[in-house]
Amino acid sequence: MEGMNEIVILLAVAVFGAALARKIGFLSPIVLMILGLALSFLPGFPTFHLEPEFVLIGVLPPLLYVAALQTSVPAFRFNIRPILLLGVGLVVFTALAVGFVVHLILPQAPFAICVALGAVVAPPDAVSATAIARRIGLPRRVVTILEGESLINDATALVLLRVGTAAAVGGAGEVGFTDVGREVIVSAGGGILIGIAGATVFGFLHKRIKDPLLDNALSLLTPWAVVLPSEAIHASGVVAVVVTGLALGHRMPTLMAAGSRLQMDAFWRLVRFLLEGLVFLLVGLQLRTVIDEISTPWGTVIGATFAVIGTLIATRYIWVLPGGWIPRLSARVRRREVTFTWQHPVIIGWAGMRGVVTLAAALALPSVGTGKNEALYPRDVFIFIAFAVILFTLLVFGLTLPTFSRKLGLPPEDPTKDFLAEAAVQQAATRAAKERLEANSEGAPQSVVTRLRQQVVDRTNTAWERLGGDGRETPSAAYGRLRQEMIDAEREVFRTARDEGRIPEEVLNRAYRDLDLEESLLTRREED
Repeated sequence: MEGMNEIVILLAVAVFGAALARKIGFLSPIVLMILGLALSFLPGFPTFHLEPEFVLIGVLPPLLYVAALQTSVPAFRFNIRPILLLGVGLVVFTALAVGFVVHLILPQAPFAICVALGAVVAPPDAVSATAIARRIGLPRRVVTILEGESLINDATALVLLRVGTAAAVGGAGEVGFTDVGREVIVSAGGGILIGIAGATVFGFLHKRIKDPLLDNALSLLTPWAVVLPSEAIHASGVVAVVVTGLALGHRMPTLMAAGSRLQMDAFWRLVRFLLEGLVFLLVGLQLRTVIDEISTPWGTVIGATFAVIGTLIATRYIWVLPGGWIPRLSARVRRREVTFTWQHPVIIGWAGMRGVVTLAAALALPSVGTGKNEALYPRDVFIFIAFAVILFTLLVFGLTLPTFSRKLGLPPEDPTKDFLAEAAVQQAATRAAKERLEANSEGAPQSVVTRLRQQVVDRTNTAWERLGGDGRETPSAAYGRLRQEMIDAEREVFRTARDEGRIPEEVLNRAYRDLDLEESLLTRREED
C-alpha cells in the first residue's frame, strides 16, 4: 500500500509540473527535473531509488516505440547518413574521448570502465532535443536528424557499455576484437531480426483485429514483447523496438481501422505524457541520493565533472561540423541536399541534451572490485558525473536552444510548400473520391450524392485557402467558428433533456459522442 501511495504522489507531482511548465512556457522535462531537485531536499519527502531496469526495460521501450511509430520512414531513409554518423559514429567517438580524459584524471580507474562512462554520457536524450526543436520551429530536416539520432544512439551506447564493463570486470586482456565484434553482431543483428519478426507478427495481428480496444492493448504490449526476447539472447532491445516501430508506423494506414488509429493516437499521447513526466521527475529526485553516496574528495569530483562536460561539448562539434561539410564535397550530395545551410550542423551540435537513459546506464555500472573488495574505480564519482551532465545539458542547452536558434538566423520551414503540396494531392484525392462515388452511387438518393460530392469539394477548397493569409477570415474558419456555436447549443439542449428526464443517459452519451467527434475535427483543423 505504501508503494502505491508513492506512485500516486509521483504521478500527481508530474502532472502538476507539466501543467506548470505549460503555464510558464517552459519545456516540461526541465521544469520536472528542477521540481524533483527541490523536492529531493524537502524534509519528510519520500526517497525514491531509480532502478536501471525500471528505465531500460520498463520506460524506455514504450517511449522509443511511440517515437518510432511517428517517425517518417522515407525521411529517415533520406537522412540515414547524418543519422548514422551521429547515432553510431559520434557515440563511439565521444565514449573513447571521455574515457581517455577520465583515465588521465583518475588513473586508478581502468581505461575500459572509463570508456563505459563515456558510453553512459554519450547519447543525447530521445525526448528533450526533438521536443524543443519542434516547439521552436526548427527546419524539418534538423528535427528528423535529431529524432533519428535519438532512436539509435541508445543502442550504440548500451553495446559499448556492455563491452566496457565486461572488459573491466574480466580484464581488458580477456576481451579482444573478436569478442567486441561478436557482441556488436549479436546485439545489433539480433535486435534487427527480432524487430523484423515483431513487425511481421504484430502487423499480421493488427490487420485482423477490428476492435479498437484490442488494437490498443496489442500496441501497448508490442514494445515489451520484442524487448524481453531480445534481452534474453543478449541482443539489443532498443534496436528491436525501433525496427518494429518504424515498420509498423510506416504501414499503420493499412493495418488499422480509422477508429483504432484515432484511439491509439490519444492513448499513446497519454502514456508518453505520464512516462516522460515520471522519469524526469525521478531524475531530479535522485540528487540527494547521489550526493549522499559521494566519498571521493569534492575537488576531484568537480574537476572530473567539468572535464567530462567540456569533452562532450568539444567532441560533438569536432564531429558534427566536419560531418556536415565534408560529404558536400561530393556533387551528388550537394544536388540531393539542396536545403543544407551552415546553421544546420551548428544547431545540431548545440542540441545535445542528455536524459534519463544516461542516469539509468550509470546506475547499471558494476561495482568492480579486487580480491580485497577494494573498488578499482570510484563508482560514486561516475554516477555523479552522469547526473551532472544531465543537469548541465538540460538546463544550459535546453534553456538556450531557442535563443541560440534565433541568433543564428536559421531559416524556418516554409509552410507555403507544405500547403501547395497538400492542396495538389488533395485535389487528386478529390478526383479519386468523385470517381469512386459515381461508380457506386446507383440507387442512392440524389440528395445524398450531391451532399457527398460537395463535401470533397469543400475539403479541396479548405486546402487551397491555407495559401491565403491576408488576415481576413476564410470560409472554412467562419464555418468552424459558427459550427462550434451550434454544437454548444445542441449539447445544452441534450443535457437539459437528460436532466428533465425526457431522454435516458444512453441517448445523451450517444449524442455527445457524435458531437465530440465533430468538435475534435474542428479543433484539429484549427491546430493545423
